[in-house]
Amino acid sequence: MKIVVIGGTGLIGSQVVALVRERGHEAVAASPSTGVDTLTGQGLEEALQGADVVVDVSNSPSFDTEPALDFFTRSARHLIDAEKKAGVRHHVTLSIVGVDQVPDYGYYRAKVAQEEAVRDSGVPYSIVRATQFFEFIAPVMDMSTEGEQVRMPSVRLRPIASADVAAAVAEAAWSEPSYGVRNIGGPEIHGLDRLGEITLAVKPDGRTVVTDETAGLFAGMPDVLVGDDTLHTAATGYEEWLKRR
Repeated sequence: MKIVVIGGTGLIGSQVVALVRERGHEAVAASPSTGVDTLTGQGLEEALQGADVVVDVSNSPSFDTEPALDFFTRSARHLIDAEKKAGVRHHVTLSIVGVDQVPDYGYYRAKVAQEEAVRDSGVPYSIVRATQFFEFIAPVMDMSTEGEQVRMPSVRLRPIASADVAAAVAEAAWSEPSYGVRNIGGPEIHGLDRLGEITLAVKPDGRTVVTDETAGLFAGMPDVLVGDDTLHTAATGYEEWLKRR
């Protein structure tokens, strides 16, 4: 089976490529650095030649509404057109838990538009929605740091290791199309401020966490980022993961 991974050189994509190859399938890591650009369509026809499955884990370079919407819709259109020409039999997209419940957040609206394009494409599909990655916590803390204070809201998250996300995406790729959504998340629910405290307890650097409901990207976010009773729970806990790094 030939599986093309769009965004295959990134955090999730590179792990998906490795897992696909370990499984004995052919994996192609497709990204602008390898000559494949979904935004323009460059290199897509060549990369998808003979492909059975396409996995899309690419990401917009901007979280702002208009650039993100343009990236996800234009990329989806180019990708779907190329898939149909190549006779691709399965399209797998990585999305976000709760993405359709936050209409005021432009980046999430852009991901919803991407999902809708996949559903309407006519290509058999599977959608994997994941919660926020463990690897995302430290950058959020850095963006929220003022002096020696990390100002973060108490919005609840159920973060997940990127390795567990990659495993779920890879499994979807070599399985039959589900024509639906699979939600995945980590085993623990914490406030974002508490995740900051756990991080600094394991890796102290002189900063302290201050709870501020108006601070950062997740300020005012409704309580939808932990999933519901349909969510499949990965095994890796955040503190356990931190101590291994």
